[in-house]
Amino acid sequence: MASRRPQLDAAELQQVRWLLGGALTLLGVWPALLLDTGAEPLAVVTLLLVAAATRWPTLPGRVPRLAHAFAFPVIVTWFVLDLLLTGELLAAMVRLDLLLLLYRGVTYRQRRDDLQIVVLGLFVIVVGGVLSVSIAFAAQVLAFTACALALLFVLTLSGPGREDAGRAWTQVHWGRLARRVGAVWHWRMAVWGGALLAGLVVLAAGLFLVIPRFQLENSLFLERFITKKARTGFSDTIRFGDVTEIQEDNSAALRVDVANAQRLPAVPYWRMVVLDEYRDGTFRLSALLRRAAFERERTRMAIDGPATHGEAPWTFYLEAGVSRFLALPGDFGRVQFREPQNVRGSRELRVVALRDEPVTMTAYRVEDVNLAGWLPDEAFAQQWRAERATALVRTMRQVQLSAADQAAVQRALIASGAEAHLPVEEWSRRACAWLAREHAYSLRPTIPSGAGDPLVRWLASKEGGHCELFAGSLVVMAREAGLAARVITGFKGGGWNGYSGNFTVRNADAHAWCEVFDPARGGWLRVDPTPGGTNAGLGTDALGPVAARRIDRSWAARFDSLRVFWYRRIVSFDQTAQVETLRALKTRTQDAGRALRAWLENAGRTLRRWASAPWTPGRAGRWIGGVVALATAGWAMRRGWRAWRRGSQRGNPVRQEAGRWLARVGSIAGGREEEMAPLIGELQRLRFGPEADGPEAERTFKRARQVWRRRGARVNAA
Repeated sequence: MASRRPQLDAAELQQVRWLLGGALTLLGVWPALLLDTGAEPLAVVTLLLVAAATRWPTLPGRVPRLAHAFAFPVIVTWFVLDLLLTGELLAAMVRLDLLLLLYRGVTYRQRRDDLQIVVLGLFVIVVGGVLSVSIAFAAQVLAFTACALALLFVLTLSGPGREDAGRAWTQVHWGRLARRVGAVWHWRMAVWGGALLAGLVVLAAGLFLVIPRFQLENSLFLERFITKKARTGFSDTIRFGDVTEIQEDNSAALRVDVANAQRLPAVPYWRMVVLDEYRDGTFRLSALLRRAAFERERTRMAIDGPATHGEAPWTFYLEAGVSRFLALPGDFGRVQFREPQNVRGSRELRVVALRDEPVTMTAYRVEDVNLAGWLPDEAFAQQWRAERATALVRTMRQVQLSAADQAAVQRALIASGAEAHLPVEEWSRRACAWLAREHAYSLRPTIPSGAGDPLVRWLASKEGGHCELFAGSLVVMAREAGLAARVITGFKGGGWNGYSGNFTVRNADAHAWCEVFDPARGGWLRVDPTPGGTNAGLGTDALGPVAARRIDRSWAARFDSLRVFWYRRIVSFDQTAQVETLRALKTRTQDAGRALRAWLENAGRTLRRWASAPWTPGRAGRWIGGVVALATAGWAMRRGWRAWRRGSQRGNPVRQEAGRWLARVGSIAGGREEEMAPLIGELQRLRFGPEADGPEAERTFKRARQVWRRRGARVNAA
């Protein structure tokens, strides 16, 4: 009798469908945890409830029928209220999608409901991938695709109209189901399933490489429908402690592909915001400087700076949520974007600001990089030399303090020896040295209580302080001495990733420092009064080799290198990168073809030499013995393979017993096939079908035993 592979019955197929649908729902909800849409609590609740319903399929049956009647009206009302209260369309749509996934994940599903899960989950994954530009997007898409293919395969096996109307399938024993699936599983299914998934991946990669690149503005327009709050310390208004709060976060904020690592200082400074106005413990970008220094906002692909050094461009990857102000190394010649941006810049301040806080990683290239801590400013120098000081010069020198506070600052100037007639570099050196002697560095400073300005109270004390207090104090001292000074916020330092070859700056590297105007040279000198700071022109701005000592080869750097690869080769894959990739692929293919031809020619020459060598009896015997040994090994492997394939059936005592009774009953069924058909059918089900329990099998074997005895006696009598 021909053997048949066991198959899953309708209830078992429904159980597999339920499991795959739950897994697909969980995969669809996962990306919502990476989005800053306020949907994280709802995503966590969805994950927990769907996981529980998938593990215990009887739970959805306990939900009252009235809840299903009101489910969709409640969901629609939730969406409308969410949209009206928040005004963020995309965030509301993501939360609506999670609610629908939650409902579908905790209720019994028909075929169309399983297909809806595929669409709903794919929406969250695509939105999460576009907005987060995370490398996890690749893993999410791959896992979701594999699970979706498995679910569609099971739906095809179920066939239309075969949904189980009852709830018997909910009484599932997952261990038994796993054994049943293992019994029906065949290696060909794994091979063909893997081939199908690999084919989809290869097809997607091929399309990604060959389709024309279109510059779509603002991440498929999704950025217009979602907002993200940036770091307070990198806005145009900061209070004491804002930058220090950022330092408590060690996540990556900026990654830089450096064209020439030897030109990278040991401790580079990445400027973002210039703050010139101080009042009541707050530094801000004044309205006057905003009007005078910044260009009109325009939509463009690039913005020009003052530098023209002919240096190779550096590529910057600024993470979302850092600031709408771009991190720049100092002087630059041009900032080039991947796509059109609403941007305004200031050539004098060396500052570039986007209109909105970016919700995704922002990539841009900076040409003609100049990392020196000296910024020439001819426009401000002309205003400084004017007989009558302009409003901008007065703002840079203005100190809005009471008479008592001004007297305290004057006492600090006298104690430091930073006299007004000194050159700016010497004045800065003395002021920084005095601040370092009087105050230690501390992330948890204490500002003495009392009347007057808080910055002046700290300056007159012996308390420790963070970078904002040091920078603010130096600006106040410089202005009291008649100099123009301003506060700069951004990043200081970073680390070199030894695996991806890029410079990584973390939020913990957030910093504030000063720039003091030098009338003799007509430009701004970087001065970092925080203990351990490096100052341009003061003998502490070392280059290249020192930075090489800070190479990061930790496991965190390994994982971070994957993200850098994702940014370089996938996210920033423009038309230029496409041409370069195709050219590199063509070159590698040609090289591989030449290597293959060379190997084949070499193998042919070796084979000809082997065949033309003399065939002595010893050589012929060795080759004949080798061929016989290989044939014997192949025959043994074939027998072992066939025995292994039959092992599952031989190891089941019920199937073995059913096979023996099928042979016995078949031998006495001659002429009475119709009469014996029910018994033979039951024995075949025990032999090839789903595993049966002991009592059921024993009843069938008892009937077969009775028939065998009765029919066997008749045959003997005849």
